[in-house]
Amino acid sequence: MDDLLAAARRLATMVRETRDFGERHRHLEPGVLAAMHDARLFRLLIPAGLGGLQTDPMTAMEVIETISTADGAAGWNLMIGSAYGVWAARLGEATARAIYSAPDAVVAGALRPSGKARAADGGLVCNGRWSFASGIGHSAWWAGGCTLEDGKTRLVFFPASDGELIDTWTTGGMRGTGSHDYAIKELFIPADRIVAMDTPARLDDPLYRFPLMALMDSLMAAVPLGIGRAAIDAFVAIAGAKVSHHSTTAVANKPVVQAEVGRAEAVLQAARAWLYDSVAQAWDDVQAGRTLPPRQLALMRLARANALTAGVQATDLIYTAAGSASVYSTGLIDRCFRDVHVAAAHTALHPANYEVCGAVLLGLPPPRVL
Repeated sequence: MDDLLAAARRLATMVRETRDFGERHRHLEPGVLAAMHDARLFRLLIPAGLGGLQTDPMTAMEVIETISTADGAAGWNLMIGSAYGVWAARLGEATARAIYSAPDAVVAGALRPSGKARAADGGLVCNGRWSFASGIGHSAWWAGGCTLEDGKTRLVFFPASDGELIDTWTTGGMRGTGSHDYAIKELFIPADRIVAMDTPARLDDPLYRFPLMALMDSLMAAVPLGIGRAAIDAFVAIAGAKVSHHSTTAVANKPVVQAEVGRAEAVLQAARAWLYDSVAQAWDDVQAGRTLPPRQLALMRLARANALTAGVQATDLIYTAAGSASVYSTGLIDRCFRDVHVAAAHTALHPANYEVCGAVLLGLPPPRVL
């Protein structure tokens, strides 16, 4: 998968050069979007039989981390668009082909069951409004979680033309993700475009036997790592020339600044190593046909939560160390600060996951499904 990483590194240059576009227009710059499609990066987790790359989790994470280092919003868009490729292995083959076979296919939406559905002949009739649909403006298909009358939940897929995009994404950070609301009203969804969240994959492949949410959320955890990396690199690039207002000494020569940069680097590197190691160990187990026990799943979740915490902490340390250079919205450190704190609001990476994992480590039932 070296070619994929090389393509991501090449694309990162273009992403850096155009990241201001996303800030202003609240969506990916069209040239970047086209380049991502040309490099097939949105197809990381789509089955090879549908023209996807069906790559391993660690490679997918590193690709997303690379783009996130260039721009957090672009990395988040790529993460969501590629992560939703896993559903192609859970839908029926004909339906998956209709949704995912186009070379520029991207699915956007929200898994949480904010919609309501009732049974109808041959499918469901659905109503609902969902939030935080990253990349919805460049996605031809949308998905949404729905609660049925019996309390069960299902994920439904429908063409973008059947839904309403509601412009709500006015935020401090991650502006370029275009994570607007969307809605449907009395929309019939045929049975072949409905899946249960725990539907097993129809393809017997390690990628699709990997625990679903652990796979998707591990890709997500790579984003704050990339943002933290960008913050550190941005400050290192200016610290030698920056002189504080009350001194003739370069900021880089101040011991307190050196300590903050060292702490930021240590926090980020340690979290990254644990995250990638936890996924690699699980990948080995899944390839060998072993079932991941609850403790391992809990520790993987803990590694993901820690990756977010580390991305935030590293960025905050740099924000403080940079002083007045941090406060301008045109600066990269400010953008990293805003982006990583918006990412921190996502439930999949929220610090509440520490509670879930702590319960398992203490021998108690997890407060949420692992």
